[in-house]
Amino acid sequence: MALDGAFLRHIRDELEEALLGARVDKIHQPNREELVVAFRSREGACRVLFSARANSARVHLTEVALENPKQPPMLCMLLRKKLQGAKVVAIRQPELERLLHFDFDSINELGDHVTLTLTMEIMGKYSNIILTDEEGKIVDALKRVDAEMSSQRLVLPGLTYHLPPPQDKLCLLDHTAQEAVQAMRSLPKDMELSKALLAALQGVSPIVCREVAHQVGRGQELTIMTLNEEQLFRLQFFVQQLKETVAGRTGQPYMAVDLKKKPMDFSFLDIHQYGTAAVVRRGETFSSLLDGFYREKDQLERMRVREQDLLRMLSNHAERLSRKISAQQGELEQCAQRDSLRVAGDLISANLYNLPKGAQAADLPDYYQEGQPLVHIKLDPALTASQNAQKYYKEYRKAKTAEEKLNEQIALAGKELEYLDSVLDALARAETERDLAEIRAELMEQGYLRAQRGKKAKKESPSAPLQFEVADGFTVLVGRNNRQNDQLTMRTANNNDWWFHVKNIPGSHTVLVTEGRTPTDAAMEQAAALAARHSRARASAQVPVDYTQIRHVSKPQGARPGMVIYTNYKTVFVDPAQGLE
Repeated sequence: MALDGAFLRHIRDELEEALLGARVDKIHQPNREELVVAFRSREGACRVLFSARANSARVHLTEVALENPKQPPMLCMLLRKKLQGAKVVAIRQPELERLLHFDFDSINELGDHVTLTLTMEIMGKYSNIILTDEEGKIVDALKRVDAEMSSQRLVLPGLTYHLPPPQDKLCLLDHTAQEAVQAMRSLPKDMELSKALLAALQGVSPIVCREVAHQVGRGQELTIMTLNEEQLFRLQFFVQQLKETVAGRTGQPYMAVDLKKKPMDFSFLDIHQYGTAAVVRRGETFSSLLDGFYREKDQLERMRVREQDLLRMLSNHAERLSRKISAQQGELEQCAQRDSLRVAGDLISANLYNLPKGAQAADLPDYYQEGQPLVHIKLDPALTASQNAQKYYKEYRKAKTAEEKLNEQIALAGKELEYLDSVLDALARAETERDLAEIRAELMEQGYLRAQRGKKAKKESPSAPLQFEVADGFTVLVGRNNRQNDQLTMRTANNNDWWFHVKNIPGSHTVLVTEGRTPTDAAMEQAAALAARHSRARASAQVPVDYTQIRHVSKPQGARPGMVIYTNYKTVFVDPAQGLE
């Protein structure tokens, strides 16, 4: 977890500057694991987010607006009763522990001034928010912990609050760099240096330990055993530098993002360990950096959660269709033998007077084949020869009809499977919650999802297609999903515009807007690359892309969203990497 005790020490400075002397104005609990407390003072108003979520536990000033439930939870109502109007008098952090105590001067029911403490504990899945009175008794907690959940530390109303069990580590505020290095040298010799730092020092996260080890080894991975004298000297130097940064609270907020601009990590130290695999940005404040980092992370997390139900539903439907097609193809193979039924009927009809009554089988000459070899034909002894012939004709007609129906059903199932494939591709390329909402709305229209009872769908204007500028000043539009593909191709585009789509692979409709001009070869090539990039084949090296003018693209009546047919096309092979962001 990047939000370590040292980072929290810098956050505490920002909170003290903004909150000391401020009074609680409003308290909200947007979900079961987060609190938002609004403060007001002479200098203005601010809000603090208390989050006990396992993957994003934190406390900091926030500008992000979270939606609140209509009915506040019980803890929220209790905090409003106890802390509304209370003044912040202190914010405390024991050593470099990952927790903060917020002390409030409050007035109880009798009108007396009392001190209440709201404690934010940042401990991964054990993170908690606890309210205690002036005697240190727990008033209540966001997560109550009883004896069944833990035998070491109970968190229940009425019990005395105790700090989490301390770890056997050195606090840089109380120990020298030399003592820290000595503690590391007593660890197993084959331990990596970054892990040794993490095991020896209190309140520093893995990214900080990796950064120090990176500086000591100049990018080379080190273990305790491989440290030479120069590296030991460098280790003590950088640990001393870390100590001074933490003690003096002189760190700066840094965030590393990957090449796709997704947040990777953050720290109060400049980050060099990722090299060219990441871009490091410096934030204005520690709180704003956390706001931005977790806003993106939380959005991605919500996207993943919301994607899962759609992905599961689409996968189930696709699997069911595949099984259905496989079974129908097996039946179709059986129908392929129908001609033998007609031949059997013909041979029986040609030998009506030669078949004895009650016969169970007969060997009859097959005059359809050269040499008229004998064919063994089963008979129903309860039927006459004529009735046996009619029975074989009936089975032949039944097999012929079944073959026609099966071919029709297999074709329909194949088209539906192709459509589901296109939705899965759009889901894989969805970047925002709005993209997911539009895919969900499309699936509701097609009958794959049911609208929630009593909940009216919000009518929102459809999102615009992706827009890119390519060579020679031409514009390329790319659909985000099937409904947008239809809108782009059948309504937005002009007959003279050029239409691109990967060949026989799910992907976006891509339109090169000509505005009456003749597109250049470079513009056409980049448009084709964009079509490949926004398809399932985006990871391939050479992708076939069909292209034609919009006038040659049509939508069959009753076709599902995004499904079109096109003629007069050509095919070009392109590298998706040539597409533009």
